[in-house]
Amino acid sequence: MFSVTSLCMEEVESEYSDSNNFDNLRDDIFDHGRRSNFCDVGDQQRGFDVREREKMTNRPVSLALVWHMHQPFYKDLVRGEYFMPWVRMHAVKDYYDMVAVLDRFPDVHVTFNLVPSLLLQIEDYVHNNATDVLLDLTRKNPSDLTQAEKVSLLQYFFMANWETMVNPYPRYRDLLLKRGRFVSQAELAKVAKRFSPQELLDLQVWFNLAWFGFIYRHEDPVVKELLVKGKYFSSDDKKAVIQKQWEVMGKIIPKYKELSDRGQIELTTTPFYHPILPLLCDTNSAKEAMPLAKLPPSAFQHPEDAAAQISQAVDYFAERFGSKPAGMWPSEGSVSEAVIPLVARAGIKWLATDEGILERSLHKIEMRGRAMAAADLYQPYLVEHDGAEVAMIFRNHFLSDQIGFVYQRWAINDSLRDFASHLRNIKISLPDDGKNYLVPVILDGENAWEYYPDGGKNFLESFYQSLSDSKYIRTVRVSDYLKENPPQRKLTRLFAGSWINSNFKIWIGHDEDNLAWDYLNKARLALEPFKKEDQPVAWQELFIAEGSDWCWWYGDDHSSENDHLFDALFRKHLKNIYTLIGRVPPKYLDNPIKQMNAFVRPLKEPSYLINPVLDGEVTSYYEWLSAGVYDISKARGAMHQIETLLRDIHFGYSLTDLYIRLGLNISMYSEEAKTFSFAVVFTHQVDRKYEIGFDRTKGYFAAHLYRMENHAWVLDREMRCGIAKIIELGVPFAALGVKPNDRLEFVVVISKDGQEVERWPKGGGINVTVPSDTYEQEQWSV
Repeated sequence: MFSVTSLCMEEVESEYSDSNNFDNLRDDIFDHGRRSNFCDVGDQQRGFDVREREKMTNRPVSLALVWHMHQPFYKDLVRGEYFMPWVRMHAVKDYYDMVAVLDRFPDVHVTFNLVPSLLLQIEDYVHNNATDVLLDLTRKNPSDLTQAEKVSLLQYFFMANWETMVNPYPRYRDLLLKRGRFVSQAELAKVAKRFSPQELLDLQVWFNLAWFGFIYRHEDPVVKELLVKGKYFSSDDKKAVIQKQWEVMGKIIPKYKELSDRGQIELTTTPFYHPILPLLCDTNSAKEAMPLAKLPPSAFQHPEDAAAQISQAVDYFAERFGSKPAGMWPSEGSVSEAVIPLVARAGIKWLATDEGILERSLHKIEMRGRAMAAADLYQPYLVEHDGAEVAMIFRNHFLSDQIGFVYQRWAINDSLRDFASHLRNIKISLPDDGKNYLVPVILDGENAWEYYPDGGKNFLESFYQSLSDSKYIRTVRVSDYLKENPPQRKLTRLFAGSWINSNFKIWIGHDEDNLAWDYLNKARLALEPFKKEDQPVAWQELFIAEGSDWCWWYGDDHSSENDHLFDALFRKHLKNIYTLIGRVPPKYLDNPIKQMNAFVRPLKEPSYLINPVLDGEVTSYYEWLSAGVYDISKARGAMHQIETLLRDIHFGYSLTDLYIRLGLNISMYSEEAKTFSFAVVFTHQVDRKYEIGFDRTKGYFAAHLYRMENHAWVLDREMRCGIAKIIELGVPFAALGVKPNDRLEFVVVISKDGQEVERWPKGGGINVTVPSDTYEQEQWSV
């Protein structure tokens, strides 16, 4: 049987991120997983000895590591400007390291999925000297910066993981402390005046220097010398950093081709601008997983666009690497039956998606939340539709998430033991029937590494070494495996969905998503009379706007400091279509799609009553287990931004009280914490504010409840709270003046010297319904 679900593990990690007991709890959970989830139920019933089973299965398990490399398309084709720098930064930090490190591990075979629009942007920098907003800001002489540009420098040039990319460098850290770790926009204008030209120059260099990957940081003499120098950089030093960025970017595509040509890696692709293929074919395909979803008023049904995105990707790939790709990770692992003929006609031999799609395709809806038989999951399938067929493999969701989101916080040896243990137990769970089974582990190849110490250097090197040394793990390129082990089973039905919850909810169904699809549909209708050869740039803008990245940020699923930029860029692509065909863009494209007054969906809703001890500690694992969770890191999505004070919000209730827990990225014992106030502001159905601030006359943090009178906050009463590693507070529903079944909405606001620093959620409030006296009976009857 398969492993503990990733959702369960994420909840545990969130719950115990501040607890000294987490390591023990983690081990207990994994031990439980090994006992209950990996051995066949029948084997357990027969008292089967897994050690004897392991002796019988000496054949190594095949492991397919697939790293997916992708960034949104940041360029406005009409203005020729990149709105954001992340292609450049990740190119310097991740895309070269991820392939070049394999030179040291020739026995490890890996598959890299390269999105053509990413490669196109890298080539644009290398061959066309493309620039972006932050690169222009880097190149400016500090003495020539305007006040607004200085503020932008201080706002955006700390956009990196502080723990792994700022704190290790004393000068960079000192500049952050001088600016202030958590500052409001108003404060930035004041702080900017205190920075000297030399300090601004050092900041320009450090932002770009910190984003170098571990190979250049450890091995390149120029980069190493600048890291040692640390401060008082010159304009020549800044030029050297930029030159090195171009040097790294110029090596990326040739390096992937080199390792592909020698047979160590397989290269695969994705539709050109990373669209959700099933939705391009027909937005109604979302109904299969979400039959009650509200969809756009007019269906978007253009399989010819999906086919063009696929064929363009295949042709571009062949031009760069000398042959057509055999495999494809469709954007976000999104598949449907309509997609199969399109990829098959383009010459694609195999697709990969998530295990949840297999579970639903096998008509095992009743097994949701339970484990799937290992023999079902760890083999390829043949999928046929409309006379076409492709092979398909299904990712191990849990192990992929372990590398992507979990191991960054663990000791390397613990991570390696855990990964090896899961593979060992998978091997034990497989039948000894002579088949060579495959475990696909597929995840982003760039976003995780800024959270690992030293850019993931020690983890990746240790991980690859362990795979090289393993006697029961064989790393394989997917096409090599499929050549040796062609699919023996067929799927008679392919469920339409993505790797996220096996549906398309991220990209369609919310009012904002639907509006974006409606605007896209109207722009395409306007472009329809023009042939591609007559308006190639306009059609390119359309294909860019069909990408998945725009709707990723619409709706209540994800949010970041860059929401307004993504919104503006999506609408700019649509405006460009009208401009290029000689029409005035519609006025509605001037208005943001992303709204700031919507209800925000938490990561997890409350599931039962809680009654925590308000001591500022995670007293037990179960204390907040049934609470709702709003995770700031999940809300921010994958985009890079300045570190936040607030890490997460837990919320729940008893029959009489509302409880809220604030996880923080700052020690409440620090002097810095005393400069902030933390408030829960109720915005519906009452006007109340629960605020915690440091009382310097009393020498401790105090909590008070305020009510609104005549447009001013008036003290109501002193409240109880717990402050230590976390903040825990409780407020009686009676004190808020609400009754059972009333709806409350609240936001958390952090202020400094009367200036708001953070507000979460950004897009609205968190909703709570006051439980009734019969709440417990109602839960049991569900």
